[in-house]
Amino acid sequence: MFYWVCKYILIGPILRVLFRPVLEGVEHIPAHGPAILASNHLSFCDSFFFPLMVPRRITFLAKAEYFTGKGPKGLFSRLFFSAAGCVPIDRASGSAAEAALTTGARILGEGHLLGIYPEGTRSPDGKLYRGKTGVARLALQTGVPVIPVAMINTDQVQPIGQLIPRIMRVRMRVGTPLDFSRYAGMDGNRFVERSVTDQIMYELLQLSGQEYRDVYAASVKSNTSDAEPGRTAAERIAA
Repeated sequence: MFYWVCKYILIGPILRVLFRPVLEGVEHIPAHGPAILASNHLSFCDSFFFPLMVPRRITFLAKAEYFTGKGPKGLFSRLFFSAAGCVPIDRASGSAAEAALTTGARILGEGHLLGIYPEGTRSPDGKLYRGKTGVARLALQTGVPVIPVAMINTDQVQPIGQLIPRIMRVRMRVGTPLDFSRYAGMDGNRFVERSVTDQIMYELLQLSGQEYRDVYAASVKSNTSDAEPGRTAAERIAA
């Protein structure tokens, strides 16, 4: 209930007026039944603008820390991510990846839309990075279509480290559904899962027009942090 109240009463109308979001290709999202919505990830606000423009509810997987904070900040975080339709996943445990896949399969099994960021984290510089194969395994396990979604300029609306978004039009683009049924029963085959993931990332590349880097975004962030331990993330990105 809180999801719909925020979408249509508390937050959604304000976002529509201020940012005038535009979503191309919404007709590719099915009116009924499960699907994986695989998106590039440019900004913290991605999980708000895209669900705002899709009539159906989208469930995203989010790290559990967003739901366990204390005090006013923790309360705000819980409300914020609940409003975005997120489900908490404990990424610190050894079985975190398996827990995410299990939760994702359950959501799809209930006939819902599942939102996934195959890069695993926000892009540190606006480029598109190598996708992790969890999205492929989930698609092969469940047999549902994968729909590529490109966030176009949300990194300009709210760059990493910037709390207050810039007021400008937000643009998003949805591609045609990808059918991987020809690989049925081949989940767990790392070569097949890598091939499927790369196909998904190629579609995101075509939709978004980003420059592609065949490395994981998390590795780039880690290397940057290690190289410049005395600077904040915002300062490193700004540099």
